[in-house]
Formats: sequence, structure tokens, C-alpha cells
Amino acid sequence: MNLYEHTIIARQDTSPSELKQLIEKYSKIVEKNAGEIVKTENWGLLNLSYLIRKNKKGSYIHFKIKGEGKVVEELEKNEAIDKKLLRYFTVKVKNFDLDTNYFTKKDESEKFEKKERTSN
Repeated sequence: MNLYEHTIIARQDTSPSELKQLIEKYSKIVEKNAGEIVKTENWGLLNLSYLIRKNKKGSYIHFKIKGEGKVVEELEKNEAIDKKLLRYFTVKVKNFDLDTNYFTKKDESEKFEKKERTSN
């Protein structure tokens, strides 16, 4: 089994319920092709480096996927025709970093670290 990190960027006007539908849609595609979603992260609405189809921002969703190359092919084939998505990107990795949340706000991560320190 290969390990992949897959990120999609949805249009800035996509509602939270539509984002949830996108997550479910692509999770089902992965499962249908004998893959497994290890973790899903919603990174939220972030600024884009440059305009993409007249959008300044995009909603980022990140998947950590276990599966064969067929899973990625099927995902990207469906994402290429999805009008709600601006971009998608897949990287093959050797192992997952399941502990670090890179896009949590600093306040939230500090609270989390304080809780861990007091519980130890």
C-alpha cells in the first residue's frame, strides 16, 4: 500500500455544507477503489498566492490516504471535472505525520500544548 497526501482547494464561495459533501464524495471514491482515508483535515479559508479563476481565497481540505495508484487516478479524474474545485494536488509520502496540525490557529495550539503539559 502506498501513502498519499492529497489536498483540494474549493472555491471561496463554497458553503460549509457543500464542503462536507465534497469530503464525503471524495472519501467514497477512495473507499470504492480499495483505499483508506487515514485522516481528513479542513484547513479552512486561506489566501491564494495568485488569482485562480477570479478567486483570491480558497477552502483547503487535506486527505491522508492509503491505497494504490488507481485511487489517485480516479480521484484526480473526478476532480478535474468538478466546477467547485480550483486546484488539487497529490504527493506520495513514506509515512504520515498524524500528530502535527499545521493550520490550527496559534491560540488553539497553545491551549492544546498547555493541556498536554498539565496532564503529564
